[in-house]
Amino acid sequence: MTHASNGGPGCDDFRFTARLHRRQVLQVGGLTGMGLLLPDLFRAWAEAGEPAADPHSGCPQRAAQGTFGQAKSVIMLYLHGGHAQQETWDPKPDGPTPEKGEFGAIATSVPGVRVSELLPRCARIMHRLAVIRSLSHSNANHVQASLSAMTGHAHPPNLESRGDFPPTPSDFPPIGAVLSSLRKPGPLPTWVQVGPLMRRNNGTVLHGQLPGFLGARYSPLTIDQDLRAEAVRIGAISPAPELSVARLSDRHSLLKQINSQRRLMDQFAEIRSLDGYQQRAFRLLSSPATGKAFDLAAEPAPVRERYGRTQFGQCCLLARRLAEAGVPMINVHYCHTPEGSWDTHGNHFTQMKRSLCPTFDQAFSALVVDLDERGLLDQTLVLANAEFGRTPKINKGAGRDHWPWVYSIALAGGGMGRGVVVGASDKVAAYPTAHPHDPRDIAATIYHLLGVPADTIVHDQTSRPHQVVIGQKIDRLLG
Repeated sequence: MTHASNGGPGCDDFRFTARLHRRQVLQVGGLTGMGLLLPDLFRAWAEAGEPAADPHSGCPQRAAQGTFGQAKSVIMLYLHGGHAQQETWDPKPDGPTPEKGEFGAIATSVPGVRVSELLPRCARIMHRLAVIRSLSHSNANHVQASLSAMTGHAHPPNLESRGDFPPTPSDFPPIGAVLSSLRKPGPLPTWVQVGPLMRRNNGTVLHGQLPGFLGARYSPLTIDQDLRAEAVRIGAISPAPELSVARLSDRHSLLKQINSQRRLMDQFAEIRSLDGYQQRAFRLLSSPATGKAFDLAAEPAPVRERYGRTQFGQCCLLARRLAEAGVPMINVHYCHTPEGSWDTHGNHFTQMKRSLCPTFDQAFSALVVDLDERGLLDQTLVLANAEFGRTPKINKGAGRDHWPWVYSIALAGGGMGRGVVVGASDKVAAYPTAHPHDPRDIAATIYHLLGVPADTIVHDQTSRPHQVVIGQKIDRLLG
């Protein structure tokens, strides 16, 4: 969904000149998001009532100066498991052995700034990036720590000893859900998740992926499929294969399906008799904006190769298309893909060298450069986030374990400074030595760039108020 001010047609303004049998349109409207029918999401939004027209709902005006509201879209790449700061953004080549690891540091396009030798492409675009090397918190549990990484709100301290437990309806909602609650529905989803619902090996879902106390009506549209094929078709927005009236089963691209649906709207008029929720679902499917945004197969082969023919690379390319179309929040999950997982308790150095870092280095650098070359980087915030980093100590399995006490993330665009490094860690990347921050401050920075005022309040389903921003934006990161 886009800002209300973007000029997209509302349900009442959208003029249908077609007739369509009600049952057929119900089939067309059966698009899924987190297991829910899209019309059900629309209906739930309406039953909950539209947000009040106050300064904290709708679309805040961009400040005349500064970075407030500069980001129209956010692409959050989530490296589940936690990438090692020593082998990415905060190498320690002069540190003690074995803590410093097996790899050296290389110069970047910013004089005096060095990154791991495993990120040569990122090193060449450091002048476009901002890195913070002093993030820190105290929760070393994947499931729980993901909540603060995704939302800026941590669990109460008394829950940390519980270990893995499922998300609850009382969890604080992630950024995409908050935006969905603040902005009126538009022609595209407000929040899209690209990649699987992230889980631990024991099946526990990582916190911060579900809409929490805002309720299921603010769930994301989820794209969870292999995107590496040449003629990939995004199943989450495709009509049901048994929809005989559309005769779409033999189509070779999503774009042809969308165009076919648009033609149906010119042939049938009875759709006007359907409730507004089915109309909205049909409009999403038939919208030219939807077809263009999700038509990954339309990308030229050289562009797809630029991102890498990996699952993560193609997820990043799809995220670029969604941001380009105006989707405000896109989460990309790098979790147990064919390229591996960042939870490198064993064989750490081999995994980082052979698959993890090369895959990330190619896709992340391609995404940043592609956005910049298209003139979109200044309005699109990209960040490579995670729940924590990895230990200085090397374990008996040649791995690094969980380490939340210091870690690094990289950001670009949307109001970020260019060629900026904030904070520092000690000689083994164990603790911050300058400008420590925690996930609350990252979330505050993201909300600032999205134009969400720091005093914004959202209400849970029992009408209790909750402060969205509880950290402080990191001014040193901003451009």
